[in-house]
Amino acid sequence: MAMWVFGYGSLIWKTGFPFDESLPGFIKGYRRVFHQGSTDHRGIPDFPGRTVTLEAAHGEVCCGVAYKITKEEDKRDALLHLEVREKQYDQKEYLDFFTQDYNASEPAVAGVMVYIASPDKKSNNNYLGPAPLEDIAKQIVKAKGPSGPNRDYLFNLEEALAQLGFKDKHVTDLANQVRHILSESEELDIDATAATANNV
Repeated sequence: MAMWVFGYGSLIWKTGFPFDESLPGFIKGYRRVFHQGSTDHRGIPDFPGRTVTLEAAHGEVCCGVAYKITKEEDKRDALLHLEVREKQYDQKEYLDFFTQDYNASEPAVAGVMVYIASPDKKSNNNYLGPAPLEDIAKQIVKAKGPSGPNRDYLFNLEEALAQLGFKDKHVTDLANQVRHILSESEELDIDATAATANNV
């Protein structure tokens, strides 16, 4: 029996395990939010980054990619990889996955495995929760971890979704806010450099 895994964050552009088939599509009743703290990939314990998790939301959908794995050896390898990679995500859910019309009632795949970081602080002490968009953007601009700058995670997600033809307003708005902050920072650096040169 095949195993299916749904990716809605970095799994979209950096899968990291063998698979036989990938399907772009969506799950219903959830939205993607940057509420999970990352202290092992895109941040450190003293300054966590922010990565996506899923939040229940009636009438909404979360787009991503479902990966089909059929070989038993590949299933074991995938699970070993995911249990390490997603170790800060405390829930595994099995949800219906759709690939066609948003109004479709029958899923393309029933029971895709999804890793979710819950807001339960007892089982997920890295949960950061909601915050104003500007505050989340400022945190993402500054955060950096073993897997690289937090901003790269956001920009990679934005690009990966665009390549699949998906739109996610939260991701787009956040990426635009981060770009705005970076642009302002660059302007300040230019002004400071010019002022120093004039004083030499």
